[in-house]
Amino acid sequence: MNIEDSELPTIPSKRYFTISEASNLCNVEAHVLRYWEQEFSQLSPIKRRGNRRYYQRHDVMLIRHIKELLYDNGYTIKGAKQKLSDEVSDQESKSNSISAIRSELESIIDLLD
Repeated sequence: MNIEDSELPTIPSKRYFTISEASNLCNVEAHVLRYWEQEFSQLSPIKRRGNRRYYQRHDVMLIRHIKELLYDNGYTIKGAKQKLSDEVSDQESKSNSISAIRSELESIIDLLD
């Protein structure tokens, strides 16, 4: 966590945030959020009446992560997309490894029983 993150407001415990609330929570302009929605497929707020956007907690966390990659770490949009994609791949790989270990342990338990 960098110094700027500590200056961001705490995310309230509510289910949905409007674009202006998400903008304030992440310290970026609303038009930037709309642009990032086009660029980052992972960022897809719920759209309701009149095409109004509603962000969830995980969306706000993702926005903060994208902001960190772009503004603090100096990634380009393309580089940030790749970094996010790599992170998802790493998480899937870890999840698959855990599943394989769990299956192996269950087999061992069955043998011991």
